[in-house]
Amino acid sequence: MKKPPKKSSPAGKRKPGGAGERERAGSHSRQKKYVFRLYVSGSTLKSARAVKRIKRVCEQYLKNQYHLEVIDVYQQPKLARGDQIVVVPTLIKRGPRPLRRLIRDLSNQKNVLLGLGLRKRE
Repeated sequence: MKKPPKKSSPAGKRKPGGAGERERAGSHSRQKKYVFRLYVSGSTLKSARAVKRIKRVCEQYLKNQYHLEVIDVYQQPKLARGDQIVVVPTLIKRGPRPLRRLIRDLSNQKNVLLGLGLRKRE
């Protein structure tokens, strides 16, 4: 006896945002979006330098592929507590996974790139 062919759901009946569609959309039309949180302490020179350095790295290596949120620990202490920030500046790469943290010295661009997983060790 011959088995009937397997039925597949027509494309029009699939729910938007299904597993297959997310995969296709990510592989063709969208690039990875990097999400960073930079914790600083007020408007100090050290904080300004950290913001400038991270923005420079992001613009150079992740042009139009990143979101940088700068958080002043004095203005938003609950966020700092939630992310367990004890030292500033602290940069957290929240996405894509794995989560990574860089603490204090953000002046060495090579170390920042390695720490964020944007460059492999040589």
